[in-house]
Amino acid sequence: MLVYLARHAWAGHYGDPGWPDDSQRPLTEEGVGRYRRMVERLVAGSFAPERIVTSPYVRCLQTAEILAEAVGVEPEPLEALEPGARLAPLVEWSNASGAGAVAWVGHNPDCERLVAELVGDRCSSVRFAKGAVACLRFDGPVARSEGTLIWHATAKLLGV
Repeated sequence: MLVYLARHAWAGHYGDPGWPDDSQRPLTEEGVGRYRRMVERLVAGSFAPERIVTSPYVRCLQTAEILAEAVGVEPEPLEALEPGARLAPLVEWSNASGAGAVAWVGHNPDCERLVAELVGDRCSSVRFAKGAVACLRFDGPVARSEGTLIWHATAKLLGV
């Protein structure tokens, strides 16, 4: 199974008085356009999740919608991806999904921590810039310490 782990794309600034409820902070127009270009490049490669699960925060939902549009699936909100993401429910959801490839859309530092837990290296230093996506492979079911990092892409790396 493949697990694609994506950090939400570029949103308004944290603490912006226009968004007193941080869960409602949306992507910027520039963030939407830049992420669409990034996803086009990923899809032209091997990016093909069959199911997408996302934090219910607006910026993650919007990011997941961009991914979903590109691959023709509907994103599903999952509270386990809210800030402070919990690995166990994500593993359970992934293994019950019936898919060969899934995507999780969440926040940082959770994305960095989840990759470290999945590859079994608590000191892992995979940096998740805004919009970054990592691909992990599992030869069996998704499980802590059983993943292999296949690739990690950022907008800068992809030239967008």
